[in-house]
Amino acid sequence: MTSQADLKQVRALQQKKIRVERRRFLVQGRKVVAELLSSSLRTEALYASEAAALFIGPAATKHQVPLYVLAAHELEKIGTFETGNELVAVAVEPEAPPFRAPAANELMLALDDVHDPRNMGGLLRIADWFGISRVLCSPDCIEIYNPKVVQSTMGSIFRVEVRYAPLAEELTQCATAGARIFLAHMDGPPVFETELSHPAVLVLGSESHGLSEALRGLNAQVLSIPRVGQAESLNVAMAAAALCTEFARQTRS
Repeated sequence: MTSQADLKQVRALQQKKIRVERRRFLVQGRKVVAELLSSSLRTEALYASEAAALFIGPAATKHQVPLYVLAAHELEKIGTFETGNELVAVAVEPEAPPFRAPAANELMLALDDVHDPRNMGGLLRIADWFGISRVLCSPDCIEIYNPKVVQSTMGSIFRVEVRYAPLAEELTQCATAGARIFLAHMDGPPVFETELSHPAVLVLGSESHGLSEALRGLNAQVLSIPRVGQAESLNVAMAAAALCTEFARQTRS
């Protein structure tokens, strides 16, 4: 059994302030909750409809996670989906990772001032797709434990390490350690004409303002995606996918 006070505490995790204070966040839906349970993160509790409890029950038992069956109206209160709130987990945030420069054969992503939750979620999925295990975010990027970000990652959030830190400072340290820094910018040379190599950090700016002045002042290689048609721009996730594809093509062994 769980009390209304317990459910109020779960619902409070919809607020960033509470997530930060308690170092807990919500994970929702069958696929993403299943990904959570198979990850290294700790799941504190599961709240499910009768049907969802049958689906997730064996995994909950295996990982010794308390599972509470709730009525639909109770799940609607603690879940953030517009409809279909049938499975909600409370997960414990991992410890913030320390600074580490890219390893010899590693590509990292660095994100500057990315605010859109779906773009952030898409960027973590792109990183996961291309085997990029670490992403560096500027402090003003959207919080990755925002429910919309978590859902948009479709489970990739559990496989990609994310660190928030001042980008100019950390990128300078990466460069000092021998990594090449690549800045994505519309006015740069085409990526297809740029020699790419590891270790490297690919830096992408916000959807509306691009890279900050501090980053544009770094001693780094600028690159762009050649435009053939008339579209004004690509969003940051689209740009990341195109650039990571070329990195993968050039650097595959």
